[in-house]
Amino acid sequence: MTDRILPIPTPETRHFWEGTRIGELRLQRCIACDNTYFPPRPFCPDCGSRDVSIYAASGRGALHSYIINHIGAPGMKPPFAVAIVELEEGPRMMANIHDCPQTPEALVLDMPLEVSFEKVTDEITLPQFKPAKGA
Repeated sequence: MTDRILPIPTPETRHFWEGTRIGELRLQRCIACDNTYFPPRPFCPDCGSRDVSIYAASGRGALHSYIINHIGAPGMKPPFAVAIVELEEGPRMMANIHDCPQTPEALVLDMPLEVSFEKVTDEITLPQFKPAKGA
């Protein structure tokens, strides 16, 4: 059990959470206009088409922006980074950064990142990011 506030999967996001449970970061791509997007939804945010596919992303990205939270939050011990990661495929997503000091000296904008997965409950495994190996 955790104190952390967790997402509640919906029919529209279920594929995403099923993917994280097996170690896949899943994105959607519009068949009509080729737009790749996140967060999950049943239609393309660019053209409105419902003809979309789901695929496993590379799991690679770069640190676009972040804040370092020095105040505790349910299930989170400060300091911890709340980051926006720009995925290699284009979309941006919010996540925590781990396996590095939570300081401005360590969290360098545009640093290469790779996804990792934190199993929180049987239903929810959260995508997190860490510095990419060899970076």
